[in-house]
Amino acid sequence: MSWFRKQNLDKGLEKTKKGLFDKISRAVAGKSKVDDDVLDGIEDALIASDVGVDTTLKIIDMLEERVARDKYMNTAELYYILKEEMMSLMEVEGKEDAPVFDFTKKPYVIMVVGVNGVGKTTTIGKLASNLKASGKKVMLGAADTFRAAAVDQLVIWSERAGVPIVKQKMGADPASVAYDTVKSAVAQDIDVVLIDTAGRLHNKINLMNELTKIRNVMRKVIPDAPHEVLLVLDGSTGQNAFIQAREFTKATDVTALAVTKLDGTAKGGVVLGIADQFNIPVKFIGVGEGIEDLQIFDKKAFVDSLFD
Repeated sequence: MSWFRKQNLDKGLEKTKKGLFDKISRAVAGKSKVDDDVLDGIEDALIASDVGVDTTLKIIDMLEERVARDKYMNTAELYYILKEEMMSLMEVEGKEDAPVFDFTKKPYVIMVVGVNGVGKTTTIGKLASNLKASGKKVMLGAADTFRAAAVDQLVIWSERAGVPIVKQKMGADPASVAYDTVKSAVAQDIDVVLIDTAGRLHNKINLMNELTKIRNVMRKVIPDAPHEVLLVLDGSTGQNAFIQAREFTKATDVTALAVTKLDGTAKGGVVLGIADQFNIPVKFIGVGEGIEDLQIFDKKAFVDSLFD
């Protein structure tokens, strides 16, 4: 399954590329070898792109080791090593060869979590459209029952994608919606179920209890559901995305990430930092408004796009 369009990726990462690559280029300009000034410039460039301090220090430490060992490193070698290190930091042990979707499980249930405003409902709609276009039978569950706008938006996406949706009245029990959704999915021989959940509850305990309850009721119908817990993060919020990731990984067992809105920011380095710090695979990135701008994440293509 290929939802990858290099042209869209390059266009969507233009601001990050300009910020990161231009700063690194200035750091190495006129230098014949990598020295402390170059390393300081690279460190500044990575932090400015919201790679995060911990991940940046890992990269700088690795470069310092190489410089100390090899004594001489020109800029072409530097770019190559930087790219290799960035890709290695996004590797998640045991997940590298795993499929994006495991269609051996049917229906394959994805519970989508994330705070309001990150593009969660839009991501669900785009996923549904792409899956439907690839020949899969998809069903949506509107379990974010606290916001009428969330349900209304998901209904619009279900109509746009041409997929069924299960919903209840405003304020209904989210777990009840999730239960009805998976039960209907089994009855209708659905391939993939996408469950939208509430983006904000009063505190972390409430959030944890709500997500646990949704998980438990789905398991009455499908014992190993959900098969994926997809956390959606807004890439343009930079370090705030790290905070959200920390809260949600404490509240539930997040298995994959989708990072949205990368086209509107120079902070695309957040993808690298979050993948490294939380050891959770990034499966999708959003690089624009269109349905085709939600892409299956390819770490090599992502890094290449920053350095091309």
